[in-house]
Amino acid sequence: MKVKTKSYNNSYIISITLIATLGGLLFGYDTAVISGAEKSIQLYLIDSLGLSSLVHGLTVSSALIGCIIGGLISGSFSNSIGRRNSLIIAAILFFLSALGSAYPEFLFFNAGEPSVSLLITFNLYRILGGIGVGMASAISPTYIGEIAPQEIRGKLVSWYQFAVIFGQLVVYFVNWGIANGQPTAWVNDIGWRFMFASEAIPAFLFFILLFYVPETPRYLVSKNKGDQAFNILSKINGSKEKAKVVLSEINESLNTVTSSGKLFSYGKTVIIVGILLSVFQQFVGINVALYYAPRIFESMGAGQNASMMQTVIMGLINVIFTIIAIQTVDKWGRKPLLIIGSIGMAIGMFGVALLAHNGAFGIWTLIFIIFYTASFMMSWGPICWVLLSEIFPNKIRGQAIAFAVAAQWAANFFISSTYPPMIEFSGPLTYGFYGLMSVLSAIFVWKMVPETKGKSLEQLESLWKKRKKEQTGTKNVSNI
Repeated sequence: MKVKTKSYNNSYIISITLIATLGGLLFGYDTAVISGAEKSIQLYLIDSLGLSSLVHGLTVSSALIGCIIGGLISGSFSNSIGRRNSLIIAAILFFLSALGSAYPEFLFFNAGEPSVSLLITFNLYRILGGIGVGMASAISPTYIGEIAPQEIRGKLVSWYQFAVIFGQLVVYFVNWGIANGQPTAWVNDIGWRFMFASEAIPAFLFFILLFYVPETPRYLVSKNKGDQAFNILSKINGSKEKAKVVLSEINESLNTVTSSGKLFSYGKTVIIVGILLSVFQQFVGINVALYYAPRIFESMGAGQNASMMQTVIMGLINVIFTIIAIQTVDKWGRKPLLIIGSIGMAIGMFGVALLAHNGAFGIWTLIFIIFYTASFMMSWGPICWVLLSEIFPNKIRGQAIAFAVAAQWAANFFISSTYPPMIEFSGPLTYGFYGLMSVLSAIFVWKMVPETKGKSLEQLESLWKKRKKEQTGTKNVSNI
């Protein structure tokens, strides 16, 4: 039975979606706050100890180690204590990391006395926040995807990416505001601490607001709490009739015999597609542009304040193009946006590589970087999260997203930590590599990624069942 009505409780859905997207805002805030502080950290904890550029790269990206851990454990947490409670834990980790990163000397060290032990402590606090990021990056899109009606699911999950880049934009403004008009010595001594500490404010807000959102219906059904799930579905859809249909589909999905709950219950293809979506999102090099943006602009001849301001401009453009994705994802579909974005990113990165090869840094480099990031923000930025929240069947969603997100953060860590030594070796080859990955990402989407626009999560589950049967049938024929 199908219900044609597309009515749903807009105000309720929007309110709980906005709260869930705060996990994305903190994701963006936590990963981008380092962009304003990394040079001060280098002077305080790297150069003063005579450590290498590799240690600098590892320190800048140390939070990503926590992100990998957070991604891996997110499935266990979301399946055992629920999506909402897992996000509450992530909020606590964000808060503790913000304060600890701002003052890593707390209890055990003296401020202004750098040491290897202090460097390790600082990285541990960053890793703690990274665990929160890893958990939120897996669970927030899952939460929104499981709450949202199928007709607007793409748009609502895209808000998560909007929150990520909005968080980055906010912290760019915060970092710029802290550093603006201040002597470099003050920024290197105290200013960077305010940058990290500022994250405690949105982290606390996220923690409080999470107590006002419900658990997802699909999680509740998996825990035999059908009555609670029905009440939430009724409130979301504005119709008990529609709620009954959706609840019936969820029950059928979770109770089917073929859904054993094992990771490869629906074949290997769905897992491979999810992991490659995550890996390509990072191998195109986006987080290099985000983490090292002020330094990249300084290398073009901009001063400290000018480079911070150019980073803010880039952040504003990112917001605009993410809004474009939000407005088009449920109209144009996921695949067209991804392929268009990949082509745009390739043009941007190959342009930067060519200019770097000719030593022609300037306004055109800025234009190509902005073109690259804009292409990412209207495609791979939000759409990757939309697809990850959609493609995995109900019974393996928590576990599968955990693996995909862990792979994403592992790829992020690899790309971010290798950037300083790579750029020292060859700028043109570094940016050319990211351009090549953009080309490969387009081919991957064209060949392997299914279109998910307008389909319910349960309908998408049937797609993977069909593919598995086709693959199994092919193998059986080949064995005859």
